[in-house]
Formats: sequence, structure tokens, C-alpha cells
Amino acid sequence: MALGARPAAVLGMMVGQGAAITGAGIACGIVAAVWTSRWLRALLFGVTAGDRTTFIATSAIFAAVALAASYVPARRATRVDPSVALRAE
Repeated sequence: MALGARPAAVLGMMVGQGAAITGAGIACGIVAAVWTSRWLRALLFGVTAGDRTTFIATSAIFAAVALAASYVPARRATRVDPSVALRAE
């Protein structure tokens, strides 16, 4: 922001980067969960090993938490006065 970026652009960039990392993590997690669920079938009660509802719900919860975790610090960063931030460096 000290170089002229708008607060909305900084917020969008930071949340976008968090969303990209979250998406990659969720994709890898789903692949690993489907792969390992074959061995865990005997331990599952009430759901099948490839239950789509469980995968979708879990992914949505993780995505919401991760986006909130990237939004809160990004929002704080947009409220910092650029001259104060430059003096701290």
C-alpha cells in the first residue's frame, strides 16, 4: 500500500493466495482420503468408504476456516498506515 496499491487490491491478493493454497491442499487431501479409505472400510460405521457428502462437507468446512484465517490478517494489513509501516522497517 505504501507503493500505491489500493486496500481492496491488497485484500484480494492475500485472500486469493490463501484460497489457492487451500484449494491445492483440499485436492491433495481428497485424493489421499479416497486412496486410504480402502484400507479403513472395516473401521467406518454408517458411511461408505467413498461417501461424497462427507468429503464435500469436510472440504467446505476446511475451506471456510482457511479463508477466514487468511481474511482476518489481510483485513488488518489494509488498515495499517503506510507511513507507519515504512518507519518500522
